Amino acid sequence: METALTKLVGVRHPIVQTGMGWVAGPRLVSATANAGALGILASATMTTDELRRAVREVASRTDAPFGVNLRADAADARERVRIIVDEGVRVASFALAPSRDLIAELKEAGVVVIPSIGARRHAEKVAAWGADAVIVQGGEGGGHTGEVATTVLLPQVVDAMDIPVIAAGGFHDGRGLVAALAYGAAGVAMGTRFLLTADSTVPDAVKARYLRATVQDVTVTTAVDGLPHRMLRTELVALLERAGRARAFAYAVRHVSGFRKVSGLTWRQLVRDGREMKHGKDLTWSQTLLAANTPMLLRASMVEGRTDRGVMASGQVAGLIEDLPSCAELVARVMDEAAHVLAALPPAQ
Repeated sequence: METALTKLVGVRHPIVQTGMGWVAGPRLVSATANAGALGILASATMTTDELRRAVREVASRTDAPFGVNLRADAADARERVRIIVDEGVRVASFALAPSRDLIAELKEAGVVVIPSIGARRHAEKVAAWGADAVIVQGGEGGGHTGEVATTVLLPQVVDAMDIPVIAAGGFHDGRGLVAALAYGAAGVAMGTRFLLTADSTVPDAVKARYLRATVQDVTVTTAVDGLPHRMLRTELVALLERAGRARAFAYAVRHVSGFRKVSGLTWRQLVRDGREMKHGKDLTWSQTLLAANTPMLLRASMVEGRTDRGVMASGQVAGLIEDLPSCAELVARVMDEAAHVLAALPPAQ
């Protein structure tokens, strides 16, 4: 299936595997790429040295195009951009809107720039700065999310853009792909669906927890970092929602040093990042520390299998997913379903 997305990035199928921290590592990304979709490597939870090694590992496992996701507000964002350019990565995606300068630097090197956005005005801004495409995530998507459903947000952005729009939030099968194409999207991006594959390195016990979840078990909470965050309702989420300010602050202080050691950040950098996250938002310092520490809360579940100590970011589609196919099986299934749905549509009169 050829769309504006497949032509832009050179993949066979209009499907993107999103850059999920601690989840989208070399194994998942290379399996996705070999299946004909666009795999995105998550770099925010890696040091720069780890990122370079991960990029080279993916390149050793596949000849297909892939991408790297990074935080535009990271202190070392420019160094990460240089790694992307030096290693010949095809796509750079961003969880937050990149600056005009970062976009220009990447485009000059021939890298395709695809920011993720949650509002029409954000899409218009990055398009004006030169972004090649945008991923539009509606409120059904996992992780930090907005209030507007994909079915409302997507057509708004499509109507305002003259660059490819990739739909995210609520997609897991071929019917969803066809629906997104009908709205004018050039493809779909899926996170939770790729997390729940045999190629994902997430511990089996954690995958089982996701598979047991119903739609009602996926909630949006501000208890973790003060911002709307869609995740499974776990013991930790319940604890943070019940905790008072003093208890939450003590919890945050106790755990933030773990992220410092893993990330390689200094205390000065953590404080600076915390101030940047706090700026313009009505966050307590405990919420700010938890925001800086959120990668460690995700790591506890996604790497260590400790669902009692971690958070489990999740799209609402977790309540609809019942199996763990390989990436190759998943992509083939989605494309077969899409073909059958399209074939079953009544002919145009």
